[in-house]
Amino acid sequence: MKTFCVVGHDARQRAAAQTLQAAGFRIIGPEAACQADFVLLPMSQERVSDAVARTLQGVRPGTLLLAGRPGSPIQAAARQASLPLLDYFQRPELECLNAVPTAEGCLALLLQLRRRTIWESDFLVLGYGRIGRAVARRLDLLGGHTTVAARNAVQRANARCAGHRAAPLDRLPVLLAKHDTVINTIPAPVLPRKMLEKLPRGALVIDLASLPGGTDFDAAEALGIRAEHALALPGKCAPDTAGALIAQTVLTILQERGDLHDEPA
Repeated sequence: MKTFCVVGHDARQRAAAQTLQAAGFRIIGPEAACQADFVLLPMSQERVSDAVARTLQGVRPGTLLLAGRPGSPIQAAARQASLPLLDYFQRPELECLNAVPTAEGCLALLLQLRRRTIWESDFLVLGYGRIGRAVARRLDLLGGHTTVAARNAVQRANARCAGHRAAPLDRLPVLLAKHDTVINTIPAPVLPRKMLEKLPRGALVIDLASLPGGTDFDAAEALGIRAEHALALPGKCAPDTAGALIAQTVLTILQERGDLHDEPA
């Protein structure tokens, strides 16, 4: 039986540990890291916590570390300890699947922060990648009217084929004036002050893009626009699903590497 050291106690890590245990692995914590065949580090870890430091000091040489979007300090610590580190979030299948809890978390925020239903409301979605597609589809399924703004002509064509209205990103000033709810998925500064000024006062912006986001949040506050940088929604809104998806992706990685030797699948 192979052994996984799972570091961290948030709900997502607990769910990942449960999925790995159900697949036949023995689960241990950092205090027993010397027994681990593999180590699962928390998602988006920017600093070397005490638990991570104890784990890196305790594991056997060559033990494989698996992490999601590890920060530079984690990468440096792994190199210093001569431990191989894989970023499981670079796997396209996890990015694809993770878009689902992200989109559902976005819907939860919309229902929480607005005073109207999604049904018969107008929404502007910026970008039509994995997350943009997932959000736009769910808005439409709930009866919302969705316009997608994207720079890429193929993305706009795909949005139209899915039944959404679509427009090039250079029409953003006109589009913003017609919408009081905007969901941004583009990790670039697409909503600076000059663009935010086009929105009606009291508008809502939900920014799903990774740090630093695509919105000038200080300008939004000054303009009376509520702008929420909604990061890590899967872990906040659906940690059990998010953790299971991480564990499933990790298992695929290990199978492809040949690390399981026909053990747990």
